[in-house]
Amino acid sequence: MSKDAVFEVVGKPQQDRAERVKELSGLGFSWADLDDDPYWIDQAVAMRGDVYAELEQASAKLWRIFDRAARFVIGRHDLYAMIGIPELLWATLDMLEPGAEGLLSRYARFDFAISAEGDIKLLELNADTPTGYVEAAVVTPWQCGQYGLHSPNEAMMEHVAAAWGEERPDTAACVSYGTHLEDSGTIEMLARHSGLPVTCTDCLELWVDEGVLKDGDDRIIRRMFALYPKEWMAIDDGGDALAYAMESGNLELFNPIHAIILQSKGLQALIWGLYELELLFDAEERAVIGRYMLPTYNKAVFDGSFVSKSMFGREGGSVIIYNDEGKQVEKDEAGFDTSRFFPLVYQQRAELAKITLEAGEFHLLTGMFVINGVPCGLLGRAGGLITGNASHFVAIGVRK
Repeated sequence: MSKDAVFEVVGKPQQDRAERVKELSGLGFSWADLDDDPYWIDQAVAMRGDVYAELEQASAKLWRIFDRAARFVIGRHDLYAMIGIPELLWATLDMLEPGAEGLLSRYARFDFAISAEGDIKLLELNADTPTGYVEAAVVTPWQCGQYGLHSPNEAMMEHVAAAWGEERPDTAACVSYGTHLEDSGTIEMLARHSGLPVTCTDCLELWVDEGVLKDGDDRIIRRMFALYPKEWMAIDDGGDALAYAMESGNLELFNPIHAIILQSKGLQALIWGLYELELLFDAEERAVIGRYMLPTYNKAVFDGSFVSKSMFGREGGSVIIYNDEGKQVEKDEAGFDTSRFFPLVYQQRAELAKITLEAGEFHLLTGMFVINGVPCGLLGRAGGLITGNASHFVAIGVRK
């Protein structure tokens, strides 16, 4: 492949996969194989240096734009409703003070479509509970080192330590802790990289006693990092009690509650609408929106191909692709469809570059972690037209 190519696949899968999977498990990545299927690809992808530089700059600028838009929303119930925020959380959002500029969320990930020509388009922002941290912070530098690629991900640990040093959670929680390998491994690695004495626990064992959150051993929790989507508080039993614990000042949750505004894909529709109306954003911000964001609306108003997805869909769940005639051509069947609970957005379709791995031809989704307000980590996912739960993890490094 030409060195001028935006992406270049490097390396060949080694024959001793079982030994390499064992080595990765020792590093804290114990889900390289899931249900006897290879999730981790034993190859790497080299990104052209100038494309990475543009991606990093675009991420920083978009992060500030999303922050400004989210602050525009805070306190406006009409906009909460427009972007699908569950009404249960409105009072909490109004009552609690948002974080400092650029820090409504300290742990987030942009997902980009980068074409074979290097065009960068933002698909969505997971500003609440992104997974893929171990893959990006641990496995990617390990693999890039083997192929002579530069990995900007090496700084991720430092940014986590800085973020958690400010937040100082005493507890990290996920659903099915100890049995769900990915989520359990993610919070354990974050806790390890924080350098703090953090207790990991299962969300399903938590309960609220007169506004005080406790774990299964009746230990009081005051400051908690939760790999638990905040929108589910409106659906799960006990969600109102958890909201009350925050409102009463007995619990600080991380990411903070205002991260749900950034998380909603409805915010992208709001940003695009403000851009078209020439409101809120200055000329520089408008240039960034026009270049890197995709037209996104609350209704399907496109002449060409587009996608629909739930405002709070995750891992590809609820995504449907439509062709130029508006007919469905692809639907994600692997992820959980949340459109029964939350409204949809409609977004112009963007093309992802194709890569050829030993396992076949795939579309490449490029993630960029933003930790403590700093773009700092690439995450590669190789899959079909819709990158969902069935996709593979492939390390992305930068060509030196």
